[in-house]
Amino acid sequence: MDFSQERVVVTGGAGFLGRSVCAKLRERGVSDDRLIIPRRKDYDLTLEADVARLYADAKPTVVIHLAAEVGGIGANRDHPGRFFFANAAMGLHLIEHGRINNLKKFVQTGTVCAYPKFAEVPFREDTIWDGYPEETNAPYGVAKKALFVMLDGYRREYNLASSVVVPVNLFGPHDNFDLHTSHVIPALIRKCIEARENNADHIECWGTGSASREFLYVDDAAEGIIVATEKMDDPTPINLGTGSEITIKDLVELIVKLTNFQGEIRWDATKPDGQPRRCLDTSKAEKRLGWKAQVNLEQGLRETIEWFEQQDEVREVVYG
Repeated sequence: MDFSQERVVVTGGAGFLGRSVCAKLRERGVSDDRLIIPRRKDYDLTLEADVARLYADAKPTVVIHLAAEVGGIGANRDHPGRFFFANAAMGLHLIEHGRINNLKKFVQTGTVCAYPKFAEVPFREDTIWDGYPEETNAPYGVAKKALFVMLDGYRREYNLASSVVVPVNLFGPHDNFDLHTSHVIPALIRKCIEARENNADHIECWGTGSASREFLYVDDAAEGIIVATEKMDDPTPINLGTGSEITIKDLVELIVKLTNFQGEIRWDATKPDGQPRRCLDTSKAEKRLGWKAQVNLEQGLRETIEWFEQQDEVREVVYG
């Protein structure tokens, strides 16, 4: 695919992952007049009429669908209905109107939350239907997974070309640092820095720390999405990750060290741990895309912490 000849809509393009995806598209020759980033105030993608209007206005040849309503364990527990509806509705409307408008390619970002709660580790793409997801984030994960089936059906019935990537938990600069809606890394960075600056003697963390997670630096994820757009024409899910996991306990201790917080870590075992383990088999991405993560966890954490500490306006919102 020669991106310089395409009109590309990136839903969620102004967000955390979207910023990096759009930067890489520009590097590949997509001019600003051919790169369309719909904003929610202009197009509510959960409404079919707004999606139809987006296609009419933007006239895309490629849609990279990153937009999602998502959060950490607390947000998923509080909004299971909304998370299912919003994520399912956005995908349904965007895919259907892509078909109607003879879209050249649709790119769907999935989620590691789609995997079964007790999937064999490392998670392989062919096991994604072998069980029900972890209950806390199942509505979000199932909504995303249903779109994989829709894209497969649309390829077989309507010949709609598409690609599907399944990234693990992302982190990096420009992440969401709100404690209620953020994922674990930005929440921990905020907690540690805020506690350090307030001379607090401890931080409190949810769960027992025994669960494990895998984390992917946002720029690596963006590159994987772009390469999948270039190389894949069928919606075979492809994992994007590092292939290595870390327990939440070890992650907290690492972030405490990197933020220079000197206090105690207290665990609240009454709060859920979430899925017991998450680690992806990334061999398919390397084989079919020639893609491999480049930034390791500690390097990415250092860059994320450094960015956050330098963003006065972000920290004002966070602490305000």
